[in-house]
Amino acid sequence: MDLAYAHDFVLSSLLLLLTSAQTSSAQLEEVPTDLTLGFYNNICPNVEQLVRSAVVKKFQETFATAPATLRLFFHDCFVQGCDASILLASPNGQAEKDNPINLSLAEDGFDTVIQAKAAVDSDPQCTNKVSCADILALATRDVINLTGGPFYNVELGRRDGRISTIANVEDHLPQHYFNLDQLISTFSSNGLSLVEMIPIYGAHTIGRAHCNVMSKRIYNFSTTNRIDPTLNLQYATQLRQECPLGVDPRIAVDMDPVTPQRFDNQYFKNLQQGMGPSTSDQVMFTDERSKDLVNLYASNEEAFRSAFVDAITKMGRINVKTGNQGEIRIDCSKVN
Repeated sequence: MDLAYAHDFVLSSLLLLLTSAQTSSAQLEEVPTDLTLGFYNNICPNVEQLVRSAVVKKFQETFATAPATLRLFFHDCFVQGCDASILLASPNGQAEKDNPINLSLAEDGFDTVIQAKAAVDSDPQCTNKVSCADILALATRDVINLTGGPFYNVELGRRDGRISTIANVEDHLPQHYFNLDQLISTFSSNGLSLVEMIPIYGAHTIGRAHCNVMSKRIYNFSTTNRIDPTLNLQYATQLRQECPLGVDPRIAVDMDPVTPQRFDNQYFKNLQQGMGPSTSDQVMFTDERSKDLVNLYASNEEAFRSAFVDAITKMGRINVKTGNQGEIRIDCSKVN
């Protein structure tokens, strides 16, 4: 990160901390049953500033904060809904986070929520009144914005789930080898259409992927092609350098090799050039059903940003628990 960019983050943090001095003496309102903007206005009026300050601090420590937090939110919402069940730990290794597909979730994402939760609870007016699920949703918005992505209003009022199980996690998440039909089916099961799926995949612009995601595509694609013919040869050579045979498959590489630390539309431009790291990425461009949207977002960054806000807002509503459902966890890693 260059010094000017870092200075902007520090300035942003200071401004937000100054606004957090505002307080409210309003009484606690009855808990609504649906998500809403300003849910905590009379409960914890400074919640967004408190979360943001913690996220800025964590982000300045490591850029990994951004992709890790965003991916954590996605994996949480798609499995049992946006209820922070992904954060629950199990003494016998039987929680969602223990499933093999979730073992690749970076600890920086979990730590971001922990730090933000501590910041919120440090305000006596807010202690144990804000759900871990809402903190994760807010932190996700903030890391997107801190990497150059849009700032958007986050609907709040989620409650934390009490159940987290290792079983069937894979059945709810898209896999790197999926074709478009499989991707559409996975997203559709969560109430999201192709139109929403494409911009959500655009979040890979700041993502990282492990070498095992693309190893078959660059070394042993088929009996006739060692390299996937949809893969740009120069990019394939670069991937081979970053992921040589015999390397630890858990080594991660940038999914956008051009602007890996900027939330922009470069991901879609890369797909046009055959530079999608996984099969499920590149199929967005090779399949005619999604190609037009890829071309639109590659040529019009504002269209992508607008579509992304709509899509992630809708994603944040998946099977949420509100009202008297669930709980407000005292510790995000265990039920009360």
